[in-house]
Amino acid sequence: MATFFSADLHFGHYEIINFCNRPFENTEDMNRALINNWNSRVSNNDHVYIVGDVFYGGRGAKDPDEAISIVKKLNGILHLIAGNHDLPYLKNMDYHYLFADVDQLRYLKHDGEHIILCHYPLAEWSGYYRGSWHIYGHIHNAKDTAFSFMMNQEKALNAGVDICNFTPVTFDELKECNEKFKVFG
Repeated sequence: MATFFSADLHFGHYEIINFCNRPFENTEDMNRALINNWNSRVSNNDHVYIVGDVFYGGRGAKDPDEAISIVKKLNGILHLIAGNHDLPYLKNMDYHYLFADVDQLRYLKHDGEHIILCHYPLAEWSGYYRGSWHIYGHIHNAKDTAFSFMMNQEKALNAGVDICNFTPVTFDELKECNEKFKVFG
């Protein structure tokens, strides 16, 4: 049983392809790649912590039945740390119950490390001065003020698929993705 992390999948969100410069022709291509990448790494007994924004919510939100269909295709025991775009979907209990749990903020102890999961990048978090980690999403692969601030936080990791090869990653791989993105962006 392994543990993986991911964020900001944005299934079905056409604009995210251009916004984040994703290498997909359309949402069908993107959805298929995200699902295939996910299932090639994750078994049904693995735990996956999704740090927000499985889909794009709000105006233009897709049909909840489509969201349910896509999430059912994903291997693993899914834990959702809700992001700003998840909230419209979570009102549908059939969707909500596809996740083992749904939180706004989550404390996790993993391989001896203390981790705080929140969709939004935090300036400080519980255990910040005692060496705990913070895993977040929300900023995708933007190189803006939030990126500059967070990349200077030694124990903060962006779990966004846009910097993690569109694939759920282990904790060690997440550290590697962030180091590469800091250097090569």
